[in-house]
Amino acid sequence: MLTIKEYTVEEIKDPFGIIEGDRYEFLLYIEVPEDDELYNEKGIYIKALFGANGDKSRLIKYDLFEVETNNYLDFDLEEDEEKEIYEFCKTHVTVEDDNE
Repeated sequence: MLTIKEYTVEEIKDPFGIIEGDRYEFLLYIEVPEDDELYNEKGIYIKALFGANGDKSRLIKYDLFEVETNNYLDFDLEEDEEKEIYEFCKTHVTVEDDNE
């Protein structure tokens, strides 16, 4: 299970109207136990691209980065972790939209 310490979300604007629906970029700062293979003493964040179109949504892409250096980390999350990221993004996009 991932522990998200903090996050930011930003809507990606499509000035040309090419993309159907809305796109959001999430930066998810996660806490990783020392015994986890993802552990990095400099910290890790996930940059996730999330798409929402009506009642359909999906996690389009994600990448992991080291917090201190912003270096890309060549790791994949496990399937259950990807699902957690999807659910987090889906929930927090809804919250953001409701506050407008």
